[in-house]
Amino acid sequence: MHSRLREALSVTRASLADGAPGEAATRELLLYCHGFCTALDSHHQGEDRTLFPAVAAAHPELRPVLRSLEQDHSMIADLLGRLGAAVDRAATPAELDQHLEGIAALMENHFRYEERQLLSVLETLELAAVPREVLGPI
Repeated sequence: MHSRLREALSVTRASLADGAPGEAATRELLLYCHGFCTALDSHHQGEDRTLFPAVAAAHPELRPVLRSLEQDHSMIADLLGRLGAAVDRAATPAELDQHLEGIAALMENHFRYEERQLLSVLETLELAAVPREVLGPI
């Protein structure tokens, strides 16, 4: 899932770099961002709602890690909201790229931490849930 989200962010950033100036770039970014932003937000909501409670029940010692990851989710959601507001007001491509850079930095840091802390646990966790509901639409 993380690989797919990384790829979606890369495509989103490339659309901005390759797009036409001004309004055309903003329209193209809106198309890519809608997909990426929705996928990332859905992924985090699924983790918060289903995955993390299951991990906490099976591994209570990981609760501090899960709280940290949930805080990251909140910060990333805020950054996604700011990006959406910038797109809505037709911000310059440079400003939009700054928003994407901030999201990319926090997202990558978050993913690496989550992978280091939870990957081995997730490989053995038994979870009776629909993967799309837990991991998001990608």
